[in-house]
Amino acid sequence: MKDRLRRELIGLMQIPGLSGHEDRVRRHIGRLLDAEGIAHRTDRLGNLIATIAGDPDAPSVMVFAHMDQLGFVVRRVEDDGLLRVERLGGVPERALAGQAVLCCVGEGRDVPGVIGNKAHHATTPEEKHAVVPAAGLRIDTGHGSRAAVEAAGIRIGTPVVYLPRALALAGDRVAGTSVDDRAGCAVLLALARILAARSGGPTVHLVFSVLEEFNLRGAVVAARALRPDIAIQIDVMLATDTPDTADLGEMTLGGGPGISLYSFHGRGTLNGVIPHPAALRLIEGTARAEGILLQRSARVGLLTDLSYVQLVGEGVVSVDVGFPCRYTHSALELCDLSDLESLTRLLAAALARVDARFSLDRDPPP
Repeated sequence: MKDRLRRELIGLMQIPGLSGHEDRVRRHIGRLLDAEGIAHRTDRLGNLIATIAGDPDAPSVMVFAHMDQLGFVVRRVEDDGLLRVERLGGVPERALAGQAVLCCVGEGRDVPGVIGNKAHHATTPEEKHAVVPAAGLRIDTGHGSRAAVEAAGIRIGTPVVYLPRALALAGDRVAGTSVDDRAGCAVLLALARILAARSGGPTVHLVFSVLEEFNLRGAVVAARALRPDIAIQIDVMLATDTPDTADLGEMTLGGGPGISLYSFHGRGTLNGVIPHPAALRLIEGTARAEGILLQRSARVGLLTDLSYVQLVGEGVVSVDVGFPCRYTHSALELCDLSDLESLTRLLAAALARVDARFSLDRDPPP
């Protein structure tokens, strides 16, 4: 399983898919599902949904991960051909200058560029330690004029992402431009293959969702249509095993999958997830039974689309699970394949425990 996770993750990270422009990623995932004979459909917003039918008397489950990535949108083309952009998603401004990017004009026609960084020899002492806001950055594609840029297909509104890259590091570790959340998509693909070969179990809706990095609303559309009883969201979890993050938690790369006990954005939107007790019992009980190490996270400053999915209908039994990730939202994020493999096994075993007797009550069954 690990080798296939590696191949599919690296393949997924090579495909650009800014929020609202996930179609290339969706089509690629669709082809992978087709090869396994797994039926799927796409809703109007762009969510890809594969339903594995099961026991109609058991609670239905929606397991989802987002296809999109953060990046930029062109807001102006200067007369000299340099591009001005707006951020889309939580792009870290201090990590932008000098980065390679890709202007997504169309398959086979994309245009590479670089975010300009003022020459070191020309900077003042004050500038050497200052972060240039995104609004002040310029992207250089090598074209010398507005006309040349526009002839290449770049216009206001053109999506721009970090130049897609994937690096196989030592051992099981992989770095890339969109580990968040193409690694979650790779886990969902591995889970789809397991579920397609199972006998019994609940109906499971696997959703590869859109627009998470933009407004966290893509998965809500799928949830409203599917009306699941249980929702399990897969995403990155902040690894806290580097010196700059050591006081923020106890999440280590290679230490196994994680479960969120508390998330709260705390900025802009007062939203987050406190997991449902029934979902906690399911995930934690499965981990104990299967001998899978399960790390725990409680963080302010984080938000997933589960925050909105949990509010659909009469309320959905919800929990965030995921895998440790270093350097999130930067041009090269880092994960460990062993965590992805363990997360896949955890989810498959947890879903096998959902039957007609599974209680959705907050109180433990007698």
